[in-house]
Amino acid sequence: MQTQDLRKWLDQARTIGEVTEIEGADTNLEIGTLSQVVARNQGPAVLHDKIKGYPPGFRVLTNSMSNIKTINLTFGLPLDYAIKDSIEELRKRITGWEKNASSFAPRIVDEAPVLENVVEGDKVDLNIFPVPLWHEMDGGPYIGTACSVITRDPDTGQINCGTYRNQRLDGQSVGLMITHGHHGRRHRDKYFSRGEPCPVVMVFGQAPLFFAISAASIPEEICELNYIGSIIGEPVEVIAGKATGLPIPAHAEIAIEGFVYPEQTKKEGRFGEWQGYYAGKVTEQPFLKPSTLYYRNNPILLGAAPAKGLWSDSALMRSVLISALIFNEVVASGVPGVKGLWCPPAGGGRYLQIISIKQMYGGHAAHAGHAAAVSRSGAFSGRYTVVVDDDVNPYDLEDVIWAVATRSLAKEIDIINKSWGSHSDPLFHRSASDSGDSTLSRGIIYAVKPYEWLAEFAPVNIASEEMRSEAFHKWKDLFQGRLQTI
Repeated sequence: MQTQDLRKWLDQARTIGEVTEIEGADTNLEIGTLSQVVARNQGPAVLHDKIKGYPPGFRVLTNSMSNIKTINLTFGLPLDYAIKDSIEELRKRITGWEKNASSFAPRIVDEAPVLENVVEGDKVDLNIFPVPLWHEMDGGPYIGTACSVITRDPDTGQINCGTYRNQRLDGQSVGLMITHGHHGRRHRDKYFSRGEPCPVVMVFGQAPLFFAISAASIPEEICELNYIGSIIGEPVEVIAGKATGLPIPAHAEIAIEGFVYPEQTKKEGRFGEWQGYYAGKVTEQPFLKPSTLYYRNNPILLGAAPAKGLWSDSALMRSVLISALIFNEVVASGVPGVKGLWCPPAGGGRYLQIISIKQMYGGHAAHAGHAAAVSRSGAFSGRYTVVVDDDVNPYDLEDVIWAVATRSLAKEIDIINKSWGSHSDPLFHRSASDSGDSTLSRGIIYAVKPYEWLAEFAPVNIASEEMRSEAFHKWKDLFQGRLQTI
């Protein structure tokens, strides 16, 4: 059952055996390194306490959604669902969540757990929290890696919650690095264009569902808080920020609010980003000087530091959710015969899209490939879209590469130029590019049988799934567990 309280989520995760508790770890690389190892092994959530140099009770939670079971727990899906099943179920539920979101506006409350400790002005000291140095070459500790950054459009009043990296620059300032095109960046730019400060709330400890939705590409007209309310079936409880009036989740563990000012910057970065690289250099970025700090007794900082592929704490969650979103968007655009869609962690959930179709007409593969590449959830920072036939398993990279190797021709790859990219892309050269231009090219690979001679294409020389299953179950006990795949 989904929840808006991280501690209730932890109780649920403990019940199903998906929490490991550790005492005595070090914020200096040790917590970050362990989170990568646990993520690569799709391990349980890890709750750190009695962290070196900090009092007991000031905790850090990592790997909240590093395996499909904890992802299913977070979204309220059957716990035994495999990745394909979870994506299919999410597809069905997403339609209802979006439709009903308007009925779940946040509810303002006067009393809230996040109000257990309220510190204002110069008394704010963010150094009390055990913020990890996640990667060896990071420019400093990053307090915001699984965060929700809350902003308001000054024209429409629309609230947005996004996940953007936040470096703790010192005890009283936090960096706010947002790449071009994201909602929070557009809100901030509107304020700055008028010479006005941008009000901001940063939430650093929250139920994993808040992180998942803040990091997703949901329809712009829907507030993420409404969307979360629709998922959990009740309005998200919030308090009104003392300084900004922005909504702050009442069950947040740690939150700060204040203003980001135009023309005021501090050096930010580098940071090990979701692409798996330390991309870019140290740059001047806007920052937040907190007006108010809110935190619960015995606060829990939620962390999800990026890393290469499945070494990333949140890679699997991003892949599952983005795949479900793009799948729905491709179907909604009018593409028929879509049988599967997967954005594997190897591509950070964004660089690589694999879409499986049952070909129904000439140009069907191009229709599907372009629809995925320009979809709302698939447009940002993509590199390759691979279209395969429905006899290829899109969730099996070995099968996909076989199709690419045997069914695609290099001369038939479609190239889209000037697509939406990211400044943290390792192929983006700041020194040689306009700082405002992060566009990149992307390719659509057609690893499908030519539709024009579909019936005459060479048959595949593998036993049928029924025959393979029969042989597997008949003889598997003689192989001492060595037979795993059918």
